[in-house]
Amino acid sequence: MKIDVRIIYGKSELQPEEISWLNELSYIRTSFCKNLHAKCYLNEEVCIVTSLNLYEFSQVNNNEMGVLIRRSEDAELYKDAYEEAQRIIRISEEVRISLERVAAGADDKSDDDLPGKLTSSKVAQKIGVKTADFIESLIAAGYLECKDGRNYLTQQGKDAGGEFRMSPKFGPYFLWPENFKI
Repeated sequence: MKIDVRIIYGKSELQPEEISWLNELSYIRTSFCKNLHAKCYLNEEVCIVTSLNLYEFSQVNNNEMGVLIRRSEDAELYKDAYEEAQRIIRISEEVRISLERVAAGADDKSDDDLPGKLTSSKVAQKIGVKTADFIESLIAAGYLECKDGRNYLTQQGKDAGGEFRMSPKFGPYFLWPENFKI
């Protein structure tokens, strides 16, 4: 039996072990959808539409809510949710997630070329938390703010030494001082 699992995301900074795990699963296809903020988990029988991000930080610190739709109990609502999920898949760009290191270019220095600065994922790794949890804590502390599903550096974040960068290959990211603490 063939299993087809789709993961569509709108923003992400995955840890290397998460990338490795996803790459080992041949039945998972990943896609990127700009401005996606929906959380929908759907199979042949049930659909869950929820506010919950799949991060421990969200589960512990946020008040979340979700709706369970059973195909057998409300076929029309299930069909509507399924069709919206299919629309999101159609407008998304399929991507292959990789651990491949990007060579530094003239306009795109690697974090190794920026003495005293670390990416959000490296700070998270250094303090022993997942990147997503670290980002959530930056938002909660006021160093970043989330608008329309995107994170922005606040003045408080700039004052703490945070910097916004754009990688041509991987998109936006933030740098923080090596000794950064929330």
